[in-house]
Amino acid sequence: MSLQKIAELTGVSKATVSRMLNDPEYIGRSRELHKKVWDTAIELNYKPNTAARNLKLGQTGESKPHYINILMTRTEDQATDPFFLDLLRNIEREIHKKSYILSHIWYKPLFSNDHECRREDLHAVVDKLYKQVEGKADGLIIMGKCCPAALEVLMEKYDHIISVSRNPLNGYVDEIISDGKKISAMAISHLFELGHTEIGYVGIYQHEARYKGFLDEMQKRGLDLNPAYIQDVPQTREGGNLAMTHFLEQDNRPTAIYCANAITAVGMLECLKKNKRKKYFPSIIASDDIEEAKLTDPTLTTVSIPREDIARMAVTTLADRIEGGHKNILQTSFDCSVITRGSCRAVDDDGWYEY
Repeated sequence: MSLQKIAELTGVSKATVSRMLNDPEYIGRSRELHKKVWDTAIELNYKPNTAARNLKLGQTGESKPHYINILMTRTEDQATDPFFLDLLRNIEREIHKKSYILSHIWYKPLFSNDHECRREDLHAVVDKLYKQVEGKADGLIIMGKCCPAALEVLMEKYDHIISVSRNPLNGYVDEIISDGKKISAMAISHLFELGHTEIGYVGIYQHEARYKGFLDEMQKRGLDLNPAYIQDVPQTREGGNLAMTHFLEQDNRPTAIYCANAITAVGMLECLKKNKRKKYFPSIIASDDIEEAKLTDPTLTTVSIPREDIARMAVTTLADRIEGGHKNILQTSFDCSVITRGSCRAVDDDGWYEY
């Protein structure tokens, strides 16, 4: 499908479509229009010009195009988590730069839920997915946590798989990771340095590296773990609102909270803003660094993950595997950094509640 067709369907110029598809930082006139262009490109299975030309030429000496599938295991759709949407856009850009063809994207939270994976017939689920792309499935990128049982079934279908996650799979397939345990340790360390000792956790915790890192760092710092401060909620804006509503109803509350992802923290801050009269203003730090983190009130302190570097390395590693390069399993880990903003202050800061 050509850039011209996408331009016609979205009402923007071909040049604007090209820039949006090749530069994740470029938004254009509005976020709504940006999303429309990307949604249309995915729906039409957009192919970069070079790959499309190769596909038409067939036996002319041009290399055979490679087809890539993407499995999103943490989100039900594009809108659920801006972090994964942004990471996806960067990965799509790198796929296009390689002149590979992105043939399908699935959104399947089932694959990150150990309990659900035990209940489902995984072979039937994967067979159904694979039939949609049979003949167009040279490589698979798994974005997000993947249960070992699900991974085993996927490996029966795909020879070339790379995982992009915060939960290491420990040697089954190539991996690009930003270690969730290290991320949460950085977050708790930051809160501890601000004087906080009553620290809560919000997010999924079953078989979750970020929760394990939270527990380890709390123990390392000699901090007591209060079960009432742990909220197991969906990692969504709505989940954050639910968690903060719970804290607001309690007499005993943490002075600081580590949130497993940024969009959940955004929901928490929105809930606090609506309930200022209750005078509860904890320090909040989250994983990821989405655009909304700069726009909340107060702005959100985060542990930033280098999405562009991760996307580039993921596609480069998968391409090398597909093209007969490396044979051994590779694991590449990227360091993260704390981005300090307004949502975290010292525990004894008297001006904290005035924001």
